[in-house]
Amino acid sequence: MSHLNITNLTKTVGAKTLFRDVEFSLYPGERAGLIGVNGTGKSTLMSILAGEMEADSVTVDHPKKYQITYLKQEPEFDESLTVLESVFSGDSPILALNRSYEQALQNMMVDSSSTQLQDELMKIQEGMERENAWDVNALAKTALTKLGIDMFDQKIGELSGGQRKRVALAKALIEPADLILLDEPTNHLDAISTEWLQETLLRMDSAMLFVTHDRYFLDAVSTHIFELADQTMYTHKGNYGDYLENKAIRDEMNASSQQKLENRFRSELKWIRRGAKARTTKQKARIQRFEEIKENVQKENDNTSLELSMQSQRLGKKIIEGDNLGMAFGDNVIFEEFSFLLQGGDRIGIIGPNGAGKSTLMKILAGEYEPTKGNIEYGSTVKIAHFTQHLPEMNESQRMIEYIQEISSDYEAAKGVRLSATQMLERFLFPSNAHGTLIGKLSGGERKRLYLLKLLMEQPNILFLDEPTNDLDIQTLSVLEDFLESFPGVVITISHDRFFLDRIAHKLWTTGTGRVLEYQGLYSDFIKEKTESKTVELVATSPVEEKAKLEKPKKKLTYNEQKEYSTILDGIAEVEAKIEQREEEMASCGSDFEKLNKLTEEIDALTEQYDQMIERWTYLQEIAES
Repeated sequence: MSHLNITNLTKTVGAKTLFRDVEFSLYPGERAGLIGVNGTGKSTLMSILAGEMEADSVTVDHPKKYQITYLKQEPEFDESLTVLESVFSGDSPILALNRSYEQALQNMMVDSSSTQLQDELMKIQEGMERENAWDVNALAKTALTKLGIDMFDQKIGELSGGQRKRVALAKALIEPADLILLDEPTNHLDAISTEWLQETLLRMDSAMLFVTHDRYFLDAVSTHIFELADQTMYTHKGNYGDYLENKAIRDEMNASSQQKLENRFRSELKWIRRGAKARTTKQKARIQRFEEIKENVQKENDNTSLELSMQSQRLGKKIIEGDNLGMAFGDNVIFEEFSFLLQGGDRIGIIGPNGAGKSTLMKILAGEYEPTKGNIEYGSTVKIAHFTQHLPEMNESQRMIEYIQEISSDYEAAKGVRLSATQMLERFLFPSNAHGTLIGKLSGGERKRLYLLKLLMEQPNILFLDEPTNDLDIQTLSVLEDFLESFPGVVITISHDRFFLDRIAHKLWTTGTGRVLEYQGLYSDFIKEKTESKTVELVATSPVEEKAKLEKPKKKLTYNEQKEYSTILDGIAEVEAKIEQREEEMASCGSDFEKLNKLTEEIDALTEQYDQMIERWTYLQEIAES
């Protein structure tokens, strides 16, 4: 069997040991999500496996003809090549055959009457047929289109960074490989493209190792979770939801970290378990109750807690108001006739296709761009912090603690608690022994986390966040989400991260149609409704199918189904209560591992029962309300 077995993997960078004596295996069809705080060596480990970086020590066992494909965070291309030439630029014979075919087509377009060119094309087509290369050709063009790249003959040098990453992703998907390494594949992808990528990866037989901060993607795709922490690797069988449960149990066994971590992992586990299908308006109260987690007794003055509650300057009655706003660059109209009135506590997500003006809208709100039409007014108490996609220049010879102390060395958190800059760094997952680290030695994700903390310490009352989730690790995102949920001011964010938007945004502004439209609800629900509306539109274009649809009688609940529908919510509530009871027992059973295992098995069974009941309730509700 074509497998990869890694043992004795150790890597040190400067004086910092990233990981020591790591070992793991990957077999065909296994898809491992690699997670860990920024700076623990995720990208370094991927580079070592791809052969682009040397380890201090490693033993690698795999078959001789073992092929590895690697998608980097920052892919490198020959800028003189076209999009299609770049996708087919690999070393494998099947890609070389596709390159020859595309070149022959180009030659025929120049001189279609040439007998020599016709014979050459015919010969290549025979080779494509013989080697089954047509599937690869079709997959390449499908992948590019699904990822939002439709100009196949455009030069790579003319593309944006996000577009290049999508071309590199398409290339990684079509290259024959035993192991596929993907470093942040969902960066720069919208929800539709991410869904397509999920489905594509699930159909592939290759082994995979991927780094992502998209927790819905991680949960849907992974069969294993590899976690880098404490200079070692923890392996978990199952998806992200399974990992969260195992992680909570592991931390319960470790008394020193139980109080700091278990509540966050349990909270996130409940969100993952629930799924988009259960988040309906009718179930809001029930879900809210289900999400309530009994707080454990915590030590006072526990400065390493992941909870982050911060003060902000008070907002007055008037916040920001826009009247009939419009923005255009020459003849290119981004949007027009947009009016809004921000209210205290607003949580708004700005969504839309790439290039649809999301960042432009945010810069107008932040006062960095002047709209071409309309006017915008700010309240006298407004204090804005704008987190942009591109970090400002940072002094690489400055130490982390000095960078934060430029704002304040003494910070007032909620409820009058005062925290030092050192304590704030710890709360943002920078351990105390790293506070003297030079900024120049930080990874890209660590710099982004440090800059985000600096902005938050300025105590703004309005936060504008432009793609804050890119390059941040999952633990940092959880800290940020916890903070934003309790932040008393206004939050407006641009993000492609479905999990982040579902947790943070209660309202959406959509761009890309020449107007800014408003949607009340969760991002997952918006995507679902958008997909369903497209289906309806497609059906409506066919008069025959539309007539058949109208003539088809509506399905109704049977007598037994009506009885079941009237009692199923009570049954769901009973199962929820049992889950909560078992979790409370887990929190109090200390280091009794046998009892923990028994309770875990009971929770697994109850959770499976709960999921089945939710699916059944959803089915019955759809019929009852149709």
